[in-house]
Amino acid sequence: MRNPYKFLAVLLLICTVLVSFGACGPDGEENPPLTHQDYAAELKLDMTSTTAKKEVTVKTYIDGDTTHFNFPGGDFEEDVFKARYLAINTPESTGKIEEWGKKASQFTREKLESATSIIVESDDEKWNVDSTGNRYMVWVWYKSADMTEYRNLNIEILQNGLAIASSSANNRYGKTCVAAIEQARREKLVVYSGQNDPDFHYGAATQLTLKELRCNISEYENVKVSFEGVIVKSDSGMAYVEEYDAENDMYCGIPVYYATAGLPGQALEILATGNRVRIVGTVTSYHGSWQVSGLTLSLMKPDHPDNLKLLSQGHTPAYTLVSADTFQSGTVQAVVNDELKTYNYVDLAVGSSIEMRELTVESIYTTDSGDSKGAMTLTCKSADGIEISVRTTTLKGSDGETITADYFEGATIDVKGLVDLNTYNGAHEYQIKVFSINDVYIHP
Repeated sequence: MRNPYKFLAVLLLICTVLVSFGACGPDGEENPPLTHQDYAAELKLDMTSTTAKKEVTVKTYIDGDTTHFNFPGGDFEEDVFKARYLAINTPESTGKIEEWGKKASQFTREKLESATSIIVESDDEKWNVDSTGNRYMVWVWYKSADMTEYRNLNIEILQNGLAIASSSANNRYGKTCVAAIEQARREKLVVYSGQNDPDFHYGAATQLTLKELRCNISEYENVKVSFEGVIVKSDSGMAYVEEYDAENDMYCGIPVYYATAGLPGQALEILATGNRVRIVGTVTSYHGSWQVSGLTLSLMKPDHPDNLKLLSQGHTPAYTLVSADTFQSGTVQAVVNDELKTYNYVDLAVGSSIEMRELTVESIYTTDSGDSKGAMTLTCKSADGIEISVRTTTLKGSDGETITADYFEGATIDVKGLVDLNTYNGAHEYQIKVFSINDVYIHP
């Protein structure tokens, strides 16, 4: 019988040799380690191919895999080409916020901002729409001043681990897409890293944008949510928050109620006009009007994810110039869960700041009792005959005296205020809410 210890010793020696030479090639030379391939540079743009192509410029940055380009003469509405990138799906940053969504969006923006030339290319001879029927599926190529050849941005996003696959193998550049994805996985980059995203809110609340909240607000009733925005106005326990929606070139907003939250004094400093903040609270309906309430700020736990948080200061409310027609009957479109939907402009704009000009005051109602004593409702007509309601708080002149109805009778005015929903006594009427006489200009 063989000596078992001798056999084990020989086996151990063989294993040691194999480990020692495992990284060697057939000639005994050490194999080079796996290197990061730049697939975005290796793939070449063939301008002689039959695919549809067009040199474009950026109109609006949307997110990591969607960009709106200027496309003159392309038979697209207002010469705007809404591009959805082929073969990739970056984490969400315009609806429900997902991990790494902000990083992917910023990466795409930085690459295109540096570009001196951008070319969009279809996967075949025609421009093909996506499932919404509103966006076109394309490859995006760019070249900056220090580059001699175009880079494929779709592939570059994949190889940097900023997107997951989306029919990545079933296209003209499928092999390169698959190789780029496998490399990102192997190198554990970004979405494949298993690490936390420093820009993501990991609290119990659902992180989303104000646009997502407004587009699906009934679905979030009694749900704890987290979103970012700029404080437009803070008055009598209510803060109004707005956030720009690039896709529709408008501001979405919402009132945030904090009067009964028992917040410390520092919270009022955070909720000051012009501050960009992170709001964490619960969506509720109050007399038919939506708001967010239940804010918290723990001074003992300053890093608690549910805290009201100041992000930056020095911002200016938008006061977007809006026509009476848009206010009363304007619509906007938004892609929600890959479905194109149509919304009333004011439904999304509630709580945001707007400006409207040349309104003629036709009648005035003054509240004569209660906390709103002296506040007025001005029924106005625009130059094209559209009725607009302007609701003021109790306004004070420079002398400190309360301004009364005779100040506005028969006047033509420009106003700056907030989109507000009047639900008093069962009404459901949108109005412009004005807080200061300085926000009203009377035409001579």
